[in-house]
Amino acid sequence: MNWNKLYDKIYDWMLVVGPRILLAIALLFIGTWLMRILKRWFTNFLEHRNLEPSLRPFLLGTVSILLQILLILAVMQVLGIEMTIFAALVGAFGVAAGLALSGTLQNFTSGILILFLKPFRVGDNIIAQSHEGTVTAIQLFYTTVLTFDNRTVIVPNSKLSNEIIINLSREGKRRMDIDLKFNYGVPFEEVKAIIQKAIADSDDFLKQPPSRIGVETMEPDGYRVKTNIWVSTHGFNDLKLAFQEKLMKAFKQSGIKLPGMQ
Repeated sequence: MNWNKLYDKIYDWMLVVGPRILLAIALLFIGTWLMRILKRWFTNFLEHRNLEPSLRPFLLGTVSILLQILLILAVMQVLGIEMTIFAALVGAFGVAAGLALSGTLQNFTSGILILFLKPFRVGDNIIAQSHEGTVTAIQLFYTTVLTFDNRTVIVPNSKLSNEIIINLSREGKRRMDIDLKFNYGVPFEEVKAIIQKAIADSDDFLKQPPSRIGVETMEPDGYRVKTNIWVSTHGFNDLKLAFQEKLMKAFKQSGIKLPGMQ
């Protein structure tokens, strides 16, 4: 073996590749140091923004992974490593993963949109997918709703971002509508006075907007009275049940019978 020739080849190789290796090592250390600074800055940035708690670690992790990938690609570029095969492998893997996880990715994207746009928040009462209840958790892939009869409904986020959602809590108040029917022998003024007194005796109703009482329809066998009362969102159903019971007692004590009452 000719050691001189081997030495010359190694020396030539070091002259060509050595600076690249040193530059790549320096780039790796400097890039790692800059990544730590950027991650620290981004963490402070997220803490001062009104974001959902479940979204912060995801954004921080995503930014961290992207920075690491960019750093690795930069180091490979400095070393002169061919990127063609690597890019082809990444592209093929991305296509395969996208096809296999299309539904999951759709839920994931929808979860990001929900957390950013905030059509509803944890604690809101909503109607979604024919279920009415309170939002107990918003995750990246699904949202959990606890119905008023204590059922836990787990809804994929893609269903919530692409279909109609009724947010019952956003405005902070709701209108309670109560329909009652009377025969024409019962004076409307008397009915209205009883309802007004029942509303005035309750501290649970809002003063504004004012309540309304009026004849909604007139039918061959009687007329229908509609009452509109504004209440706070939370406790709506309990308040409606209690008020309807109160009205029944008030009409019975006044001698006014609703259809079917004995």
